Amino acid sequence: MGISTALVTGPTAGIGRSFAHQLAARGHDLVLVARDRERLEAEAEDLRRRHGIEVDVLVADLTDRAQLARVEARLKETERPVDLLVNNAGFGLKGRFADNDVEAEQAMLDVLVTAVMRLSHAAFAAMSARGHGGVINVSSVAAFLPRGTYSAAKSWVNSFGEWAAEEYRPAGLTVTTLCPGFTKTEFHERMDVSRDSAPSFLWLDADDLVRQALKDHDAGKVFSIPGAQYKVVAGVTRVVPTRLLQKFQSLGRR
Repeated sequence: MGISTALVTGPTAGIGRSFAHQLAARGHDLVLVARDRERLEAEAEDLRRRHGIEVDVLVADLTDRAQLARVEARLKETERPVDLLVNNAGFGLKGRFADNDVEAEQAMLDVLVTAVMRLSHAAFAAMSARGHGGVINVSSVAAFLPRGTYSAAKSWVNSFGEWAAEEYRPAGLTVTTLCPGFTKTEFHERMDVSRDSAPSFLWLDADDLVRQALKDHDAGKVFSIPGAQYKVVAGVTRVVPTRLLQKFQSLGRR
């Protein structure tokens, strides 16, 4: 049975927007989840016009447990089932851990870990009962590097996704963890980080990496690491001592 509806968090820019448009081009109806109603509605209308699909808008702040619960409830619906969940929403903090406001750190953890866990929980239960479905969790190559709480959160996403892929495969589910590197999106602009903070060859195109991620998900891959340069990075981190990797913490932060 083919996927009919996909739910995408953070779909109004960057990687999430590319997921929404590429899934729409495949003929999937969509549920779009973000905080900004105006941007959501504009994106939904553009998707309907371009692709002739149905698009539902669900306004929710994933740091708010009550609002997050509404997204969980949508994933549990049986009459209009969601067959693919894309956990894409996220943000980063530029400062050093102790210099950041602890509530900002908590909000980042809520979005990168708590929301991923709770939405996956709802999706796994509903999809397992139907015997099919998929989840793509957007992590980061930073998960392989010692780069503060952002990396720590993404390490959780990697570990969780790797386990879930094998745990739920017998139930007919495909779980893929996407680990992009530096990508040309609003993500770094929101952190007030310039594009020249990392060498040009490290920057990926969002549409290209999403295209590869969907191809890898279709193939049942556990991890999708777009770009030869980042496959090398992921491999090198397994053999290079942590103390040496920490020397590159400033990369992509100025």
